[in-house]
Amino acid sequence: MQFGRVNDSLLSNIDFTLPDPADNQLVLPGKPAANVGMYIGCPRWGMKEWVGHLYPKGTKEANYIEQYPHHFNCIEFNATHYKIYDAYTIGKWKERVNRTDFKFCPKVPQSISHYSNLVNAQDQTTAFLEGILALEENLGPIFLQLGENYSPTRRDNLYKYLQSLPTDLQWYLELRHPDWFNNPATTKELFDTLRGLKIGAVITDTAGRRDCVHMHLPTPGSMVRFVGNSLHPTDYKRMDDWVHRIDQWMKNGLRELYFFMHMGDELSYIDATVYFIDKLKEVCGISIPKPVFQPKQQSLF
Repeated sequence: MQFGRVNDSLLSNIDFTLPDPADNQLVLPGKPAANVGMYIGCPRWGMKEWVGHLYPKGTKEANYIEQYPHHFNCIEFNATHYKIYDAYTIGKWKERVNRTDFKFCPKVPQSISHYSNLVNAQDQTTAFLEGILALEENLGPIFLQLGENYSPTRRDNLYKYLQSLPTDLQWYLELRHPDWFNNPATTKELFDTLRGLKIGAVITDTAGRRDCVHMHLPTPGSMVRFVGNSLHPTDYKRMDDWVHRIDQWMKNGLRELYFFMHMGDELSYIDATVYFIDKLKEVCGISIPKPVFQPKQQSLF
């Protein structure tokens, strides 16, 4: 993900502090949940650089889908953003993952999110949902990402579309236009609306767009898209801060977290995930299986 990336020379001057919105107490009950779902993954099945380090030598790209679930328990499922797939095709992906606790988080097709203005999009939405429902127990939250040009001037279209979505599925919304975040009244209206509809808000933590790190929880769950900088020293401090915030949320009733790593360097995905999972265990007491390197291989960082 290139959204919000800046030159490394600027990173040490950026305020990476995570805000703490007061309205989160409206959805977090103030005591720990009985069980917390914790999912950590990447935006795709893998990269060729992983072969020989994470995946066995000789693994073909077509077989990354079978190797990936040995190391991660969810995926930011971007394939659905570019095409509406039928149930048969998606069902085949589910079979190849072959892990009942694995979660796909499908991204709403761009034909809906970017090109329809969210008007007269019901037929496309129905076709999209008919396909992804083939994931059955492997279906995680669905997320709708709107482009940087989708401003609050089109809020009526957005809210009507969100109201039309089936309530028996889990949804998250990602917004990027600055005007959603730089006007307090607009921001309040947005998160009040999402809270009323029980739709989550994607938190995009990227260096050059700190407004998108809003930290609002309209539901007692969160989806985070963490955009690191190939393990620049600031990445470690940022991940540490995230772990401590997750610990705070868990103590107050967070039920579920989806945390997706985005890195500029392909091997950094693995090392960042290992570091993050180790920190979660140290601070939060959560044990999540982490990526396992091939024999005689180890982290390059």
